[in-house]
Formats: sequence, structure tokens, C-alpha cells
Amino acid sequence: MADKPSRALIIYGDGFVPLISPSHSNLHSFASQSSCGFLSLRESPPQESEDERVVREFAQLLDAYDAYNKVKGEHANIESRKDLLVPTISERFMGLRAAIFTTCAGIENFGRNLGFSILDFDQLIKNNHSYNDPREVPDPFSTACELLRSLGFQGDEILEKSDFDLVFVHIGAGEKATSLKDRVNNTDIEWVNTLVGAIMQIAQPGSPIASRLHLSLVMSYGAVPENEDHSSSILNSQKGINSDLSVLCPHQSYAMKEGKLLHNIRHHHPMLVAQWQEAVTRKDMAMTFSFKEFDERGANLAILADRFLHEVAFKLWKAPKYGA
Repeated sequence: MADKPSRALIIYGDGFVPLISPSHSNLHSFASQSSCGFLSLRESPPQESEDERVVREFAQLLDAYDAYNKVKGEHANIESRKDLLVPTISERFMGLRAAIFTTCAGIENFGRNLGFSILDFDQLIKNNHSYNDPREVPDPFSTACELLRSLGFQGDEILEKSDFDLVFVHIGAGEKATSLKDRVNNTDIEWVNTLVGAIMQIAQPGSPIASRLHLSLVMSYGAVPENEDHSSSILNSQKGINSDLSVLCPHQSYAMKEGKLLHNIRHHHPMLVAQWQEAVTRKDMAMTFSFKEFDERGANLAILADRFLHEVAFKLWKAPKYGA
């Protein structure tokens, strides 16, 4: 545990797992330095639209699935916080100041009603001092500096006060938008790969930032067809166990919430998550950012996606420790 509260940056690539290749060296390098595992998700409801899926899965990362489920299919029409019937992020986590950068209108609306500050991706890009030509993809290094600045990290200096304690960066694979947003989304995984490399270059081991920045990289599979191969299964209870004894296996914790078994858990295609903070997170044996590597060598196995934000908030001294 750090001697001071951390500040968290979470990069979430919706639908990026199938796009990761051996050439994305920064993602693999980050995984090799991190603590890796899985976040389990709920099954998709019948006839769910892509826009609904995007918000529903993001809601699970915010532990707001139940709130979203009450208004599912209507997130674009949510006019006020009272429609969600859930405390704000600040109320839930001891005054936590949190923001989201996104190009998705549904997530903007949902996050705003949960009390997140919604920041303009275009403005972040325009703040890049090296960004001059509107036809160019924004420089990831300058973008990394701007993101870290919002958390109070400026150069090698850690400012006493910061705009936010936690910043989400949400990027959806294949999203189509206008203006500067298109140029980010059209480069998708390549841009994120370079962005992660830039952040790690700034927060090098031994630097003041490295021990105070809690960096999470979360990648999902996006929409999973019903006939998709389920080889990416996190249902570990049956591995190597005689079928006659399988009924004696306890329920997996990733399929439970508040002591109750959830019956709509998807036991395959989880989110992949790698977390790093110097001298705080433990390094496991995973060497690449992939399902197989996390499954065989990751330290964290699977937890319910709803628990993710609580685990991060604990590092920020905004939530009590959960579990062991």
C-alpha cells in the first residue's frame, strides 16, 4: 500500500481484444509489468442494439448495472439523475472527483447522470501543443501529458491539488464520429498502443509519478455472436475435475454479488484488465496482453466487473478494502 493516495487513469478499449496483435509491443510490455486478470460480464439480453451493449458493459465497470438495467434501451432519453436511482460517484466514494473522456453519446449521458465530469475529447486533442494540422492524428505523447496533467502530474512534479482523482478514457473500436474524433477512432488500437507507451515513458520506474499513478488498461471483446467459439472461458471450476465431483465445487466469486449467485453471468469472453503502479501492484508472470497469457500466468484470475471501480477506489483511499 502506498503512503499517499494514488490517482487513477483508466484506459478502456471497447471491442479491442480481437484487434490486438504481436506488433502492439507497448500493450504487451505493459502487461509484462502489470498484475493481470479478467472482469466477468453479464450475458447480453435478446435483441440488444450495439449502442445499448456499449453502455450496459460500461455500466458494469461503474457498478451501475442494476441502475442501467432499470432504464435499458432508454439511456438516450434519460433527462435527470433521478431516473437512475443511484448515488453519484462522489457520494459513493468519499468525494471522489472523476471524469470521462469519450466519443460515445450514450456513455456521456449515462456518466453525467452518475456524477462524472464529461470532458471534451476534441478539446483534449486541441490542447496538444504539437497538434497543428487538422488532418493529422493527435500526438499520443502530448495527449498522455494532457491526461496526466488532469490528475495533477506535470512533468516530474506531482501537484498538491488536481482537477480529478480518477479519469476514464473510453475509446470504442470502429466508432464513427465527426471532426477530430474520426481521426482518433480510425486509428483505434494503433493509437491506444502508442498512447500506453507514451504514458509509461513519462511514468518511468523511479520517477515521482510512478508510485502515485495507478494505471489500468481494460480491453473488451465487444459484441460476441451467439455462435462464437467459447474457448475463452473463465469457468475454471471444471478444469481437471472429475465430472462426478463437479457438483461439489463452490460457486465462483466472479459470478456472485453481495453473497447472491448471479444467473446471467457470461462465463466466456470477459474483459481483460492489466493494472500497474510501481511498488503497489504485484507483477505476475504474464508477458503478453492476451486471454491465453492472462489465463495461464495472470495473478488475478476473474472478478465481477462490478467490483473493478471499488478496487481502484481503494488505491485512491476512497473505499475500504474488499476481500482478501
